Amino acid sequence: MNSSKSPGLAGFGVLKNTTCHTEKKISVFFSIIFMTVGILSNSLAIVILMKAYQRFRQKSKASFLLLASGLVVTDLFGHLINGAIAVFVYASDKDWIRFNQSNILCSVFGICMVFFGLCPLFLGSVMAVERCIGVTKPIFHSTKMTSRHVKMMLTMVCLFAVLIALLPILRFRAYQIQASRTWCFYKTEHVEDWEDRFYLLLFSCLGFLALAISFLCNAVTGITLLRVKFKSQQRQGRSHHFEMIIQLLAIMCVSCICWSPFLVTMARIGINEGRSKETCETILFALRMATWNQILDPWVYILLRKAVLKNLYKITSGCCGVHVINLHMWELSSIKNSLKVAAISESPGSSKQINLQPLSSMGQ
Repeated sequence: MNSSKSPGLAGFGVLKNTTCHTEKKISVFFSIIFMTVGILSNSLAIVILMKAYQRFRQKSKASFLLLASGLVVTDLFGHLINGAIAVFVYASDKDWIRFNQSNILCSVFGICMVFFGLCPLFLGSVMAVERCIGVTKPIFHSTKMTSRHVKMMLTMVCLFAVLIALLPILRFRAYQIQASRTWCFYKTEHVEDWEDRFYLLLFSCLGFLALAISFLCNAVTGITLLRVKFKSQQRQGRSHHFEMIIQLLAIMCVSCICWSPFLVTMARIGINEGRSKETCETILFALRMATWNQILDPWVYILLRKAVLKNLYKITSGCCGVHVINLHMWELSSIKNSLKVAAISESPGSSKQINLQPLSSMGQ
């Protein structure tokens, strides 16, 4: 029966002659480990964010804290909901016919997979845009990027991700049980209908667009910080620039490495239609790589801070016995320091005054 016309039986055709056989113990181990580590790391990040928000209530940092909070909360619920459903499926011996007669669970699973997959990517790009505006246009950021505006952006991003996730349901296209029988997503086997291809390509294009925006904005931010550093020729801001550049490189590398395999795989399936040679094992590997991005998000955005870098520097310099760079001065807030440095660099006559007292006071 056509699954687009019979949602109640959607996806069961793949159960009859599946070619994907996964080791149950290994698969359950991966699911439990991913869920546990993701919940613990994101919970720890939320605690750190709450303490940071209570300590630093600067207007310049409020937007960053709100966006970071939205990111880690989304990752937390993604691991909690998707992980719980995956463990339930394994505990039920992947017998979808027994516990998914009405296809409700598969639909919920598919919606959650799409929403919690795209939403962190969208939020990461929004954070990159906010950080780029804060460094390149500090006055505009301080006056226009208020908490109310940031909350509106968070709401719009979540609503857009929900709309993308609900689009197949609104079009009476049920989510499909995948060949491994462990998760639900868009149709990835025998894709011939243009609408099934459209969903796969839409997901991939939106993911790549979010990564491209993040890469572009982070590159602009990094170049701006380096230009200010070379103009100032001051040692006081060197640790701040070192911290920010490390964060930008980590954000770009983790997002691209984790998400590229899954996005490329979905795009190839959508483009090649029924001629796609992607195997179930390849798709599962790409999915697990994407899951690691949500595990590493809190460590990259929140925990890779000056204190961690400073301790790593002390350990490295102690082991190597080489004093590479002076990290004795750290700003209390990276965003605050970015605003100060960028504001001085853009002010009239900054090339003449940047080496004078206003800049030296920033490092104090």
